[in-house]
Amino acid sequence: MSEASPLRASDFDYELPPEAIAQTPPRLRDSCRLAVVDRAARRVRHVRFRDLDGFLRPGDLLVLNDSKVLPARIPVRRASGGNAELFLLEPLASGPLPVFLRPAGRIKLGEALAPLQDPEAGAFVLEQRRDDGVFLFEWRGKRPWSQTLLDKLGLPPLPHYIHRERLPAKAVAARDKLRYQTVYARLAGSVAAPTAGLHFTTAMLDRLRAKGVECASVTLHVGAGTFQPVKSELLRDHPMHTEACEVPPETAKALADCRKRGSRVIAVGTTALRTLESCAQADGSFSRGWIQTRLFIMPGYRFKCVDGLITNFHQPRSTLLPLVAAFWDREGVRELYRDCLERGYRFLSYGDACFFQ
Repeated sequence: MSEASPLRASDFDYELPPEAIAQTPPRLRDSCRLAVVDRAARRVRHVRFRDLDGFLRPGDLLVLNDSKVLPARIPVRRASGGNAELFLLEPLASGPLPVFLRPAGRIKLGEALAPLQDPEAGAFVLEQRRDDGVFLFEWRGKRPWSQTLLDKLGLPPLPHYIHRERLPAKAVAARDKLRYQTVYARLAGSVAAPTAGLHFTTAMLDRLRAKGVECASVTLHVGAGTFQPVKSELLRDHPMHTEACEVPPETAKALADCRKRGSRVIAVGTTALRTLESCAQADGSFSRGWIQTRLFIMPGYRFKCVDGLITNFHQPRSTLLPLVAAFWDREGVRELYRDCLERGYRFLSYGDACFFQ
């Protein structure tokens, strides 16, 4: 199939065995496996993430997504006595809270769900059930809804393919709270982690800076839509989800300086890459302030500023596989995924990583 042919979701499908999906983080953040892809030579080396500095050069600019993950999963109890879970899509919304409810059952308008972490704090009351499967809840409690309450009542928003008990043991919950967050997270707003960054430690970043590798930050608040598969057969028909992102002025300057010295811009994660490409202007500058992006990158896309990409392995038929294929090519990505599965790599959020250079 030529690149001029219509791109289909089935072009980005593959068999992902359940046992290949990482259920827990590695013991040490930087101990995961890393497939280093030399795109020009079509050569792959298999190392550990801690070996990344051997493939970076002085002057390279690593661009990190500093969005902080919010504890968007809230275990609740229904009036009938059964347990359920709210997944808050916009945890800090000022009005009704949009939510995925599992299990939804025959919930009725006006039904109150009490948070299991503190049933006396108040209740989430169903206001509206939308046709797209989203529920709108109003918080009615002793105190107004706030990030403080969210931090008290919520759990890390692990994706659906990571299985935990409905009420995880405290040790498990504490581990996920620590490990499903990058060490450089700063600005709260995501309901999913920018997972490529989970592998970095503070010591590793210090070591890279000492070598002459520069670091800069962008922000893209990751939404739950990142886990949604492509639902239309033709990629061009897929309604891409919207996310808020920004390239701050100091990062825009770092990018310009990197270009002047002829060094590489390396995006840490697809979220950092989408932010850079969404905010980049034709004259080489970047948009000012926050923007809403629905950029869907697929083969044929012309990259404006990114030279390298560090990323995890992605779900079949996700919107991120076409992005990776656009950065390299479909056949190369297909072969890479097949080879890494055979080698026992761990896939998805808590799994291993790739570096495309």
